[in-house]
Amino acid sequence: MAEAVIRIRGLRNQFGDQVVHDGLDLDVMRGEVLGLVGGSGSGKSVLMNTILGLNRPGAGTVELLGNDISEMGTDARTATQTRCGVLFQSGALFSSLTVAENVQVPMREHLRLSQDLMDELAALKIALVGLPPDAGRKRPAELSGGMKKRAGLARALSLDAEILFLDEPTAGLDPIGAAAFDDLIRDLRRSLGLSVMMITHDLDSLAAICDRIAVLVDKRVRVGTMADQMADPHPWIQAYFHGPRARAALAAAADGERAK
Repeated sequence: MAEAVIRIRGLRNQFGDQVVHDGLDLDVMRGEVLGLVGGSGSGKSVLMNTILGLNRPGAGTVELLGNDISEMGTDARTATQTRCGVLFQSGALFSSLTVAENVQVPMREHLRLSQDLMDELAALKIALVGLPPDAGRKRPAELSGGMKKRAGLARALSLDAEILFLDEPTAGLDPIGAAAFDDLIRDLRRSLGLSVMMITHDLDSLAAICDRIAVLVDKRVRVGTMADQMADPHPWIQAYFHGPRARAALAAAADGERAK
């Protein structure tokens, strides 16, 4: 039986009078890609930040890689956080640094390595995400949107993350670029043994690469396969998974499976 790399029980997040999560339970299993969807204001980013220890919940427990994130000291929490990589929606690259220097930022913060070794490791990570070798010398402003996403992913993997958090990774990409990014995540999951939690509104991504989908509704999550979600009677889930875009995404995913 697969182990849970993230285990949440009874989570409550509240900001003033606004309760975002209440009694939320969620497991993310080792080696799976879990998609996280929900309406505006449902607390997708709040949930990710809580898992990472950046937001302290009002109640409940969050275990990350077997450790209760809220009970850990600063050093232990930092050590656990370094086993996670995060790709933010915008890429969040430092505009004044080259791509290689951006990838080296976590190395400089957490490791003691020579510059030559960091240069070698940065080149390896840049190649790993499918960027050409000369991308390392460029600054973010010189990159296309898709290349910026890949550069941000290289930085997220700079410390050999075990869990990868993706925040709207295909937002702003054209369909070809988004499909290529999905393929990259699928390949990296397979080759590196990653566990992936992906916030997305992209139905194509949900259908193509997610093992399970967690839907944030009514301050909790409903977790299941695409088929489970399509059978769920909740009005928001019905509207989301039975629209024309959902049908097109499922048809494309089925075509892709038949072509394999």
